[in-house]
Amino acid sequence: MRHWLQRWARGVWRAVVLGAALPLLAAAAERNIVLFVGDDLGTTLGCYGDQVALTSNADRLAREGIVFRQAFCTTASCSASRSVLLSGLHNHRNGHYGHQHDYHKFSSHPWVQTLPVMLGRMGYRTARIGKHHNGPEEVYLFDLKLPGTGRNPVEMADQCEAFLKAKDPRPFFLHFATADPHRGGGNATELAHTPNRFGNRPDRGEHLGVREVFYEPAKVPVPAFLPDTPQTRAELSQYYQSVSRVDQGLGRLVELLKKSGQWERTLLIFTSDHGMAFAGAKTTVYEPGLRVPFLMHNPYAKVRGANSEAMISLADVTPTLLDFAGGLDAAQGAAKPAAVAAAGKGAKGGPYRFHGRTLLPLLAKDNPPGWDFHFASHTFHEIQMYYPMRVVRGRQYKLIWNLAHPLPFPFASDLWDAPSWQAQWKLGLDAPYGRKSVRQYVHRPQFELYDLVADPHETRNLASDPKHAAVLSDYKSRLKRYQQETQDPWIQKWDYE
Repeated sequence: MRHWLQRWARGVWRAVVLGAALPLLAAAAERNIVLFVGDDLGTTLGCYGDQVALTSNADRLAREGIVFRQAFCTTASCSASRSVLLSGLHNHRNGHYGHQHDYHKFSSHPWVQTLPVMLGRMGYRTARIGKHHNGPEEVYLFDLKLPGTGRNPVEMADQCEAFLKAKDPRPFFLHFATADPHRGGGNATELAHTPNRFGNRPDRGEHLGVREVFYEPAKVPVPAFLPDTPQTRAELSQYYQSVSRVDQGLGRLVELLKKSGQWERTLLIFTSDHGMAFAGAKTTVYEPGLRVPFLMHNPYAKVRGANSEAMISLADVTPTLLDFAGGLDAAQGAAKPAAVAAAGKGAKGGPYRFHGRTLLPLLAKDNPPGWDFHFASHTFHEIQMYYPMRVVRGRQYKLIWNLAHPLPFPFASDLWDAPSWQAQWKLGLDAPYGRKSVRQYVHRPQFELYDLVADPHETRNLASDPKHAAVLSDYKSRLKRYQQETQDPWIQKWDYE
């Protein structure tokens, strides 16, 4: 009798849960989702003003959707940033302090609710292809892992065709993550200055199905944070080629969505985990590291070809896509009970809330109020790279707190070996590196305060300027409130260091 009652109780519970979820499933029946993520891709796109990059597919997406001009990651490190992207929580809260693979071993807490799992509970079929870099597997669980190398985004798109065309009444979520334009493939010894290949084939070879775009070193623009040297230009030309390959993968994926009849039923976000893989961008919290492209195609939006100046971050992605699927209580900034385990309870009870906010209400607003600050949190990249930084950025000022400032700034292994860095490092600490010196890059003060309107390249630290004492105090207070609200363990450092 006891066993019969237990089975009856479980049946009643399932009926209640499924009954609660049915309205959500009905609302999401045709609301497919694609999250396209480049790897180490800065704003090297025509739609962001780059005059050299050939990125016709991203540019078309911008014309037909919405471009967020002030989009940022919360940490310029691969695993940590991707954990924020798929959880809506800053990495210091979700536990993914740095890299997941090999001996680094960082991963999220078991209580963390992630986008693929929440959408799965709501009746979505989910798949990922390409770079993932998060753990544990059960926390970031997808139904399918599709085969495909991240170094050929066109081939990756083709591998998704069966998933897109499947005769299944459920909506789908596809996480499409390239390995381009991350550094990789060794150095091109056949080229002058032996630049990193950035995944490109030797001797101007082509990836299968890709129409490679080759760039001349003399013609690529050199960002202000980099030194204009032959080594830098050689590496940038390889990077640009890899960016154009990402763009072709985007074009092919959109083509397949249209071919399968899904394009006008699919919300697509195109973004990156963080800025380009050059010293001064990746692993830093300077602007070239934190700024990311962010394009959105929402087939149900009335406004197309829009531009938004709202300051958004990758923490906004999960609540946005959950909102699109019908699983977000936007008033509370929390997931609806049907989308989360334990009836929507967070780690310490109460609604399961996100640090990010839904972007859907912004699609018809160029410069909405209340989107004027961005916060960043970096702790590790590789495990040997302990250098916690916390950031608050407004429209004019930006404060960086370097918690481990007595230490030299640590280098990711690929950035240390980069010819663009090594050429300057070998010249000594006084050698220029972009608008700074090698010494300034390696040895940093406790606080860095910049006026981004007057000094967009972050070269004049105002933290010790008496004229900016009030701004410094205000931004420190904002930073502390942010750390308190997001339960940052490193908030303790204000008291004993």
